[in-house]
Amino acid sequence: MPRKNPEPATGESAPLTVRDTAKQNLKFQNLSDNLRRGILAGTWAVGTKLPTEQQLSLDTGLSLTTVRRAFEDLVDKGLVVRRQGAGSFVAPQRSQKRSRFVIGVLLPDTQLYYPQVLQGIEEHLSARGASLQLSTYHYDFTRENASIGFLLEAGVDGLILVPTLTGLDNPQQRVAELMALPVPVVLLERSLDDLGPGDRTEHVCSDHQGGAYDAVMHLHRLGHRKIGLLTRANEAARSSNPTQAAVMAGYASAVEVLGLDTDGHHDMAFSATKPEWEADQAEHMFQLLAASGATAALVFGDREAALLEGAAARHGIRVPEELALVSYDDEMADLAQIPLTAVSPAKHRLGVMAADVLLRRLTEGDACPLHQIRLRPRIVVRDSCGAKKVSPLQRVVGPVLHPLRAK
Repeated sequence: MPRKNPEPATGESAPLTVRDTAKQNLKFQNLSDNLRRGILAGTWAVGTKLPTEQQLSLDTGLSLTTVRRAFEDLVDKGLVVRRQGAGSFVAPQRSQKRSRFVIGVLLPDTQLYYPQVLQGIEEHLSARGASLQLSTYHYDFTRENASIGFLLEAGVDGLILVPTLTGLDNPQQRVAELMALPVPVVLLERSLDDLGPGDRTEHVCSDHQGGAYDAVMHLHRLGHRKIGLLTRANEAARSSNPTQAAVMAGYASAVEVLGLDTDGHHDMAFSATKPEWEADQAEHMFQLLAASGATAALVFGDREAALLEGAAARHGIRVPEELALVSYDDEMADLAQIPLTAVSPAKHRLGVMAADVLLRRLTEGDACPLHQIRLRPRIVVRDSCGAKKVSPLQRVVGPVLHPLRAK
């Protein structure tokens, strides 16, 4: 994608140059796309006469030349036939070798969290005769626009985007730029929560706040009254991980609702970068948790929770008898030495629903209601939280627990 301006510094919003190109060159294409969607959605049935070029010119404010080019485009695609002296009519649908829609998908990467999401997108599109064009930007904000430009130049009909929204000076402006792209856009795992009803984006997201909230409630039902939170911060900026921010907010809400004992501290939340977690095998994080007197912890994510299990074992602390753990993500939680109870976002379902929302938008156009979907993660109970060893009576009154201390 050509660049008219120098690369922006990380954390600043970059203008999307593709929008300028769309304004200059794609007026007839925009009209053609709108008519095509109406035809595919059944607004005009097969054999129905379409509005005349003159009428469309008056209705849209576009020139006759632009309207004529749009009709020619529809004729070339086999959607419209012209009859001399009679007008333009919706053509009988013919079988096409090409998929009905090509959907562009932008992901930060294809590691860990996103393979299941991508699988859900691919399966749903394939089942409905659509195809997928993938691009990644590897969490490099300066590469996002180039990746989006690549997808648009490939001729996609719509976009499913997982863009950078945290760490920007003006995330609302960034979202406005994305919504102004010349094809429909569905955001995946990204939204502007602060806007409330002012958010007009179409999005499908995990309710990570709800997932963390439920994890604390789960540990509380097992009798724990001092519950810590250990998180993995981004190396560049501790506040730039949107999932971590939501997990912290959900934890804080549960602590407040339950009135949990925090020993006078604002909370019992501790954070370190991934290299810091690995450098001493979670030793420092274990010491912080032990000093807080916690008997349980929610850990973001699975690898960090497994490292914490190792640190606890080195100090003679038994999981789950003396330290109950719930990890967040459920990517490799079942592979830990003591299989981890985990908050499990519905990754595959997220992909399916994002693809479905976009296809509905493409086929129904403005007649389709705005979809803003949140899926609450579930808790998969394994061995690390102690729920399998707790009797029904203990679930009601709670077991006798002792504060965690390093031995």
